[in-house]
Order: sequence, then structure tokens, then C-alpha cells
Amino acid sequence: MNRRKFLAGSAAATAAVWSGPFGFPGAVATTEPQSGRTVTLDAKPARISIDTAKTTVLVIDMTNDFGSKGGMFDRAGIDVSIIQQAVPPTAKVLESSRKSGIKIVYLKMAYRPNLADMGPVDSPNWRDHHQFGVGTVVRDPDGAESRIAIRDTWNTKVIDALKPQPGDIEIYKTRFSGFYQTDLDKTLKQLGARYLIVTGCTTSICIESTIRDAMFRDYSPILLADCSAEPLGNVLPRSNHEASLLSIEALLGWVSSSQDYIRALEGTGARRSTKKG
Repeated sequence: MNRRKFLAGSAAATAAVWSGPFGFPGAVATTEPQSGRTVTLDAKPARISIDTAKTTVLVIDMTNDFGSKGGMFDRAGIDVSIIQQAVPPTAKVLESSRKSGIKIVYLKMAYRPNLADMGPVDSPNWRDHHQFGVGTVVRDPDGAESRIAIRDTWNTKVIDALKPQPGDIEIYKTRFSGFYQTDLDKTLKQLGARYLIVTGCTTSICIESTIRDAMFRDYSPILLADCSAEPLGNVLPRSNHEASLLSIEALLGWVSSSQDYIRALEGTGARRSTKKG
């Protein structure tokens, strides 16, 4: 069997497996009542129904370092316009989510000023971030002093168009996965989250790492493809972004779009749930 047939078969098999309640046929219902609305998203490999009361939006690394001129990526010569293209649809997703009472959690890659949380100097994490100049003193667009990838600076603030609102949650992370040595899992459990609407950058690194960890913890991650971006491999015949979408829709979760998500939340198809789960 060639690779294409294998992947096509995997996607079909995944759709079949995930056709039951909460993604698994014959799932045992719990006694916990649903209190939100059940809405259904068009997605790959199959449509998925989510309870809005058990849904959280993740915004991953949409900070000045990754998506603004003068940030870490821009200074390293990376084309941040690819990431900026994901900002308008993400802003619409956040607006619609807030109207629906869905919680929003921002994950921000950033280190302490002394870099003590970046890992040993011979570790891959140190090597990969050191080459980007983490900790270097720079000037923000207003001329004020800032530092690349350091907490509580202009560099690690969320892009203005997506800035957090009262009630939103911000969590710093120090590795690609948002779950590594953070309070993300604890926070999601406190919110009662089961379904994660994933947005941000970059698709094949921090997004996919976080989605993999979410899947391992039995969350149901749903990536909104147009709200994510990946400069790495963008000039290849098939980009890293596209490769990650395939992995996610085949085995790790679901892939949808901002339009489908907003349509599900705001459309007439939303209904009050009568099921338990």
C-alpha cells in the first residue's frame, strides 16, 4: 500500500472511529449535566458536535515576537506577514466566542529575565532560542526598552488586534507545548473544558505540540486552519502547515475554519442540549 492510500485510509478510518458521541462510538455517558448549547461544526475528518459550556479557545503565541514588525521573528528575517494573515479571522473568532460565553486562554512563549527557565545551555531548547537572540535588549516601536522573548515586555505582549479582554486568561510557557510545566491542564479542568478551539502560530511547532499533548490528555482539539500560520517550509511544494493539518485531521483531532466555527455559534442550528456527557 502506498503512502497516499494509507493516509486516505487513515483519514477514513478516523472519521468512522470519531463518529460517536465525544468522538468514540459507544462512549459511556457520565452523570455530569451539560449547561451550554450543543453546536455542530463542519470539520475534517468528520463533523463534530461541541458543548459551548465545555469549550475553550486557545490563542497560541500570537505575540509581538512572532507576529509584529520589530519582534523576534521579524528581526530574524522571517516573513511575519504569513502570521499576520491569521489575525483578522482570529479576531472574529474571539469576538464570537466572547458573545457565546466561551472562555479564552492565551499561551505566550516567554522566559524569565535571567533565562533560568530556558533549559541547560546544551539543550535543544536553549540552542534553538539562543540563536533567535532571546534576552537581547531591543527597542519597541515607541522607542522604549524591551527584551526578546522576556516576560512582561512589549515583545511578549499579545498583538494589539487580539489583545486579551477582562475575563480572559494568559499563561506563559517555556517550551513548544502549552502543557509543559504550566497551569494549562489545571486551568482547563477548572473551566470544565473538553473541546479546545485552537488558533495561533506556528502550526507545525507550538500548535501541533500543544495539540498532541491535548490529545494525550483526552481533550478534543479543533484547529481552525485559517487562524493558524507557519512560515517554516512555506516555500516547499507542500508546506509544513499543510502537513500538520493532515496529521491533525487524520489522528490528533479535527480541522475546521473560522467561518464554520462562527457559523456554528451564531447560526440557527445551535440548540440547547438535552443529553448528558
